[in-house]
Amino acid sequence: MAFKPGMVHQHRNVQGGWARAAVFGVSDGLVSNVALILGFAGASTDAALVRVAGVAGLLAGAVSMAAGEYISIKAQNELVVREIERERQSLIDEPFRETMELANIYEKRGLGPEQARRLATAVHADPDVALDVHAREELGIDPAELPQPTLASFASLVAFAVGAFLPLIPWLFGGGAGAVIASIVIGAIAAAIVGAVLAKFTERSMVRTAVRQVLVAAIACAFTSAVGSLLGSNVS
Repeated sequence: MAFKPGMVHQHRNVQGGWARAAVFGVSDGLVSNVALILGFAGASTDAALVRVAGVAGLLAGAVSMAAGEYISIKAQNELVVREIERERQSLIDEPFRETMELANIYEKRGLGPEQARRLATAVHADPDVALDVHAREELGIDPAELPQPTLASFASLVAFAVGAFLPLIPWLFGGGAGAVIASIVIGAIAAAIVGAVLAKFTERSMVRTAVRQVLVAAIACAFTSAVGSLLGSNVS
C-alpha cells in the first residue's frame, strides 16, 4: 500500500494495562483451576468436594489476582511518576547537561554531532516536549499512556473468574470420570483459544502458540493430579 500524506503508523500499547491483565488473568484462572479440580478429583471421588474446591479456587484466585494487579501497577506508576519528576527537575536545574545528554543519545542513533546538538536544542526549546522526549528516550515510557490500576485490576478479576469457571462447569451437573474428562477437554480447548489470542497479539504462529499453551496447562494439571492421587491413596 502506498504511503499517503497524513497516514500514521499505529503501534499497540505494550507497556501493560487491562488487555495484558485480561489475557494473563484468563490463562492463570484456567490453568490453576483445572489443576486444582483434577488434584481434588484425584484425591477424592466426592463430586461435592471437588465443586467446593473449584468455587473456592475461583473466588480466592480472582480476588488475589485483582489485588496483586492493582498493587503492582499502582507501584509501577508511582515509580514512573517519581522518575518523571526527577527528570523534570533536572531539566530545570541542569538544562545544558540534559541537552548534551539528549544529543549524545541522538549521536548513538546515527546522527552527526552537529545535527544531534541542533535537534536536541530544538527539543529543549519547549519544556513539555523536552520532558516527554527524555521520558521516552531515557526511561522508555510514554508519560501520557500509563496503565490504569483500577481497570487492569477489574479486567484481571473478571478474566480469572471466567477462566477458572470453565473447567468447573462439568462438576455443576455431575461427577466422576465423565466430569474429569470433560474438564480436561474444556481446559485443553480453552487453553488453545488463549494461545491463539496471544498469537494474534504478538503476531506469532497461531498453531505453535496454541500448542505451547496447551502443553504448559497439561504439565501443570498432570503434576497436580498425580499429587492429588498420591495424597488420596495415602489418606485411604
